[in-house]
Amino acid sequence: MTDSERNKLQKLREIADPFKALLFDVDGTLADNMHAHKAAYVATAKEYGIDLDEALIDETAGWPTVAVAEEISKRYGVEFDFAQFSKRKSAIFIERFIQDTQPVNYVRELLVENVSKKKIGIVSGGSRSTLQITLQVIDVHDKYETMVCAGDTPQGKPSPAPFLLCAEQLNIAPEECLVFEDGDPGVQGAVRAGMAWVRIDQL
Repeated sequence: MTDSERNKLQKLREIADPFKALLFDVDGTLADNMHAHKAAYVATAKEYGIDLDEALIDETAGWPTVAVAEEISKRYGVEFDFAQFSKRKSAIFIERFIQDTQPVNYVRELLVENVSKKKIGIVSGGSRSTLQITLQVIDVHDKYETMVCAGDTPQGKPSPAPFLLCAEQLNIAPEECLVFEDGDPGVQGAVRAGMAWVRIDQL
């Protein structure tokens, strides 16, 4: 870990100290893999004849993949099956790009050192199958108590529903939860859920 990462870890420790539960986003927060997800979106869109601008993926960070697919369809005026696009994107990510995934060291370390000290939850807009593989790659697949992901709530981020469901499953009040995110939709969902939050990309 670099000095910069150690400093960020110490900041996170101080922020996390008073909270009973830590809720982590995965892609871009625990896992340094947004470049890989963008590449998978671009490759999938290309199969539908779309030259996708990666900025749309930044804008929709944390959305369920099906919702991102719907937004791509709307923006580019191309009709397709959103669920099928989502499945294809996940397959391309796993087949071609998942090996590019690395942990965000200081966020992963915070999670690991709080196992058995605080409740740990995962809240992501990704599919459960893809997330489980990602969490295995960064070796935290057995270090959390519950996961809320795409399809577990009627609405994904920026709705508060995924965060509130995670808190309920952990049996912790929302105000005692701290959320770790890297995108605006996730922060908006945390705020609406009445939870504290940290944008790890702005430390």
